[in-house]
This record gives sequence, C-alpha cells and structure tokens, in this order.
Amino acid sequence: MNIYISRSSRKIILFLAFIYLGGLSLSGQSSNFWIPSDTINKSRLWLVAGGGGLAYTAASIGLYEIWYKQYPRSNFQFFDDWGEWENMDKWGHAMTAYTESFLAYKGARWVGFEQKSAVWIGAGVGTLLQTTVEVMDGFSERWGFSVYDFAFNTGGVGLFVSQELLWQEQRILLKVSNTRPNYSSSPITNPSNGFTASPREAAFDLFGSNYAEAFLKDYNGMTIWATVTPYSFLSPQQKEQTWVPAWLGVSLGIGADGIYGAYGNVWTAPSGDRLPLLDIERYKQYYLSLDIDTGRIRTKSPFLKTVFSVIRWIKIPAPTLEWNTKGQLIFHPIYW
Repeated sequence: MNIYISRSSRKIILFLAFIYLGGLSLSGQSSNFWIPSDTINKSRLWLVAGGGGLAYTAASIGLYEIWYKQYPRSNFQFFDDWGEWENMDKWGHAMTAYTESFLAYKGARWVGFEQKSAVWIGAGVGTLLQTTVEVMDGFSERWGFSVYDFAFNTGGVGLFVSQELLWQEQRILLKVSNTRPNYSSSPITNPSNGFTASPREAAFDLFGSNYAEAFLKDYNGMTIWATVTPYSFLSPQQKEQTWVPAWLGVSLGIGADGIYGAYGNVWTAPSGDRLPLLDIERYKQYYLSLDIDTGRIRTKSPFLKTVFSVIRWIKIPAPTLEWNTKGQLIFHPIYW
C-alpha cells in the first residue's frame, strides 16, 4: 500500500475516535441532560474525561500496533510533504483540528466550564489529537514530523480560538463534503511491462472501495469549505430588521481532481506493478456555494440543538458555482 495513504489513514482514526466523543453527549434520557450545566457537573466531567481518555488511549495504541510497530524506529526527524495530493490533505488537517477543538469546547461547556476555560480546553484537545500522530511520524524511519501539517493543524485551532475570544461564537466554519467521482473502468496498459488496470482500480486501492473510507481519504471527491454567516456580522438593530435567516451561509470551497499519487500520477499496485496515468490531468477546483449553519437553527428541543451543533462540520448540499485551473466555469444545481 502506498505509504502516503497510510499516513493519512492514521490521522483519520484519531479523528473518528474523537467524533465518537461528540456522541457521548447524545446518550441521555431526560431533557435536562442535553442542556449545558451552569456549574461543573462532576458526573458529566467523569463521563467526558473518562470516555475521552479511554478513546484517545485506545486509538493511540491501535495506531502504533497497526502501523508503527511494523516499521523501524529512528531518531526524531522531519519530513517535507509540501505538494503531496495537491495539498488537499493540508486543508483537511485544518478542518479536522478546527472541528476537534470546537467539539471539545462544546463538551467542556456541557460539563459546566465557563466560556474562556472551555475555549482553551478545546484548543488543547484539538492540538493534542493532531500532534500525537505528527510526533509518532517523527520517530518513524519511514516518515517524519511534517512542519506543514503542524502549521495547518495550528491554523485550524487558531481559527476556532480567535473567533471565540473575539466574538464568543463561530461566524466562520470549516466544513467538509465528499462526492466520489465516477472513475473510469477503461483499461490502461503500461507498455514497459504489460501491466493493465483501470483508473477505478487505482482509485479504489488508494482511497478505499467503500464510501465510508473514501469520505475522508478520496482527495478527488473531497472539498474543504469555509462557511460565513452574514447574519452574524449584523448589529443587534440590523438583525431585528433583516430578512436574512440566521442560519444562511455563503461558502467558499477548495478541491482537486485527477489525483492518483502523492506527487504524480504513477500508481503502484499491491502486486508491486507500476501504472503511469500521466494522461489524466491534475487540477485545482474553487467553489462558491450556499450553506446552512445547523448550529443556528432555532429549536426548542435541547436534543435537536445538540445534534445540530455536533454536525456543523458537514457541508449541506446546495447549488454551487465551480471554477477550475483547466479554465472551466461550471454550475452544479446540487453539489456536495
């Protein structure tokens, strides 16, 4: 398996483990359970801290056993991965760190921590989760600590912290969507060795054959979004007079397509055979779309309010305008 995909997969595991932690706040019976506590609730604190610590420890040990144990260790080293996957993984790092920080903040507020303390708890959790894998990489002979990954991680955490400290709310959200491309099944032959396979086979080997795996690994279908809610920037008086819904957002996105390798389109199959896919052009995509900030949807149900808050990191399908570096301007009636 291509080592760069393994690098991405390791970080996905910690992210999914943390999304599980967001689900800890969705397991009560009474309506009061869903409402953040005014003071520190010890039972909630033990639930979040104990469950979070257990999930983090299990994920870290699992990562070591699955990936790092089979490769030689080394002294701490750095790894320059700028330009891999058209840097889509870097934007994914920012979105992941932002989301982890936000969810940890919401968990801390639910426990009863006051706003500023919860902000720094969120920042600490987001930084810890992302840095754990970077440090593991740093001590692996096969990889190394990526300064660029760390920078984008820090940027995602910083975006969360700065908004909470400045506005006490998130007016700019980082989100993700992923619509898997319809990969071609037409065979391509390497003239040097006769190896034949299709772009679809290459994509499924690189990014996974099922959608659940491809959602966070398939850079050809992934779009990272920054959603801004205009309503949140209005004055109190303007909010009373405007027709703009509080939940309506304008979203800018970045994506890429034609990617079948970290730096170039030469795929190495599990058999070890190499297949050049050089006729497939790699290009960037930029998007303008509408979105919904689910956390701003008004509801009297504490349960629904919690659910809407937890899923804020998912971009809502909407009409979208795309411009790409192939010089194309494309309108998508519905894009996700």
